[in-house]
Amino acid sequence: MRVEVVFALPDRQVLEALDVEAGATVAEAISQSGIERRFPEFDMSVLQVGIWGRPAERSRVLREDDRVEIYRPLETDPREARRLKAGV
Repeated sequence: MRVEVVFALPDRQVLEALDVEAGATVAEAISQSGIERRFPEFDMSVLQVGIWGRPAERSRVLREDDRVEIYRPLETDPREARRLKAGV
């Protein structure tokens, strides 16, 4: 079964396309992707995850063509960023 695992940094996005066994979970896909080893500075076990922009549990069983997204903590409060951009 084909799925993708995505992790975005401020300057680039890493996307790993994988073939996983039927019944694989979000956690298993993240582990299989190797993203944890590529970015040891992030504790992937505590970062939020989602599928196609919707929050998901790591125990969720994946479906064909799911896109697993690993979310980094926000660097700037969105409200503050809008205020600064508007010059208020």
